[in-house]
Amino acid sequence: MAKTANVAADEGYAAKIRATKIFRTVICVLLCIVSIFPFYIMIINATRGSAEIQAGIQGITDLLPGGDLISNFKGMVKASLGKDTNVWEAMLHSAIIAVPATCLQVYFATFTAYGLTVYQFKLRNMAWSFIMAIMMIPAQVSVIGLMEFMTKIGLYNTYWPLIIPAIAAPSTVYFMKQYMQSALSLEIIEAARIDGSGELATFNKIALPLMKPAMATQAIFAFVASWNNLYVPNMMIIGTEKYTLPMFITGLQSDQIRMNYGFLYVSLTLTVLPLLIVYFALSKYIIAGVALGGVKE
Repeated sequence: MAKTANVAADEGYAAKIRATKIFRTVICVLLCIVSIFPFYIMIINATRGSAEIQAGIQGITDLLPGGDLISNFKGMVKASLGKDTNVWEAMLHSAIIAVPATCLQVYFATFTAYGLTVYQFKLRNMAWSFIMAIMMIPAQVSVIGLMEFMTKIGLYNTYWPLIIPAIAAPSTVYFMKQYMQSALSLEIIEAARIDGSGELATFNKIALPLMKPAMATQAIFAFVASWNNLYVPNMMIIGTEKYTLPMFITGLQSDQIRMNYGFLYVSLTLTVLPLLIVYFALSKYIIAGVALGGVKE
């Protein structure tokens, strides 16, 4: 009877685990639907006419793609040609900012985290505390001082104020340091030094390849943040011929004379498209990067 009771208890425990897994799966599916649905609606609206979009979703058929994608796209391009910056130039401007800003942010954040992890010096804890403190300061607090500084050195109304500050990214440094503590073996660094490798060569040829999953993960976040950035460019760029894509989209939204929701949703879809390309190109590193970055020895 004791054996029968144990078997029944095991079956009950297994059933409880199955129920828990089913519940978690349902919750994850619902969260995925909630997350993806706005993007789906955006893409669907890009294929519909302005009048249909304003009428809203009134049936299942409104959730299916329409036939106005090409006309919306051509109309949006034609409307943007009358502006100082058209949609293609705006995308180019955003790429000019986002690509180097992402590279600088990921590289120098990894470099900083490497120094804090590998080297032993007296002010290391103080430096780490200072970086953590900077994470608490929002960008809105420092943007006025940045504007004044860039004006004094002649870089205001250029793209440099949107690229150079990306070197100082405390949140990226924090993530990379946490990752290094579990993924970077100090014995490998010591062995490279014994073999005569220079410090910079050791970082570039040994440490960086080991950091590839975390760097790819942070590159996605950095690119998305830079590409979607609207607040700082609005403060730093005053010439409409230098507008980035988010600034261009905002200009379309405020243009009441030529307002067409089909054109607007096509523009939004173009804004999201590069982000999706970067995400799918580097998405295989996200789970590995986040999981390993959160593990400590």
